[in-house]
Amino acid sequence: MPFLRHASQHAKVTLLAKPHAAPLLRRFAPDVKHVPFIAPWTAFQGKYRFHEWPWSEIRATLRRLRDQHFTHAVSARPDPREHFFLSRVGASKLIGFPRAGSGLLLNRSLSRPQNPHRVSAWRQIAAHFDWKLAPQVSKESAGRHIAIHTGAAQTVRCWPQERFEQIAAQLRDLGWTVSMIDDSHGDLDTLITTLANADRFIGNDSGPGHIAALLGVPTFTIFGPQLPENFAPQQPQAGWIEGAPCPHKPCFDSCRFDRPHCILDLTTKTVSERVVNWLNA
Repeated sequence: MPFLRHASQHAKVTLLAKPHAAPLLRRFAPDVKHVPFIAPWTAFQGKYRFHEWPWSEIRATLRRLRDQHFTHAVSARPDPREHFFLSRVGASKLIGFPRAGSGLLLNRSLSRPQNPHRVSAWRQIAAHFDWKLAPQVSKESAGRHIAIHTGAAQTVRCWPQERFEQIAAQLRDLGWTVSMIDDSHGDLDTLITTLANADRFIGNDSGPGHIAALLGVPTFTIFGPQLPENFAPQQPQAGWIEGAPCPHKPCFDSCRFDRPHCILDLTTKTVSERVVNWLNA
């Protein structure tokens, strides 16, 4: 999102993204045009079942994009399938991070950043255009309202609901006002408004934490199968606790065991102590 906001100051920008990007753009980058598209290669399951891909939708989306006569196409994903798709858009310049020979499709191949966090890739693309992205900042707030979001897109990234409720009870005893939110909490516009009114955020390794960070709200993230250095919210007062050790981490939302020990082995006591220390800091 920082890249989109900055790019829209220098160019006419179109974002090819899933439908739920629309309310995010309305709030954070209103000058960016949105073309809704669910890329089959980004699915959690079945991404290699090419016969099940929505080929008619893919062709229609390509026609729609070609009609806009783009000069540049950029991608932060080192994914040959995405590079092949973008090479059919008709842009004169295709910029990205090559993988498995996809550099043949790119006009400008960028070296992978040493920092593994996804935001580093967008910063590197911005540097290609001589743009410097502004860092995220914290909003000024002396309030004591905490929003706790208990959901995540994948169950292996969900810390148990009852443990979140125990944390909430402890924080209320310490004088904090706590709002509990889950994935059924209205639409994305409502969620954004709720997070904007909070002074702190606690949740799983999931989208709401990154939205809170964009709003300037300090975040605390409970990680499971993923690594904080890859996906922690980029917010100066962000805190987190890493999931319990596992030889297969990061395992990208699938688990080789009958239960995700990495997140379930984090006890309420352990998380509570880290949360309180983060709040005191």
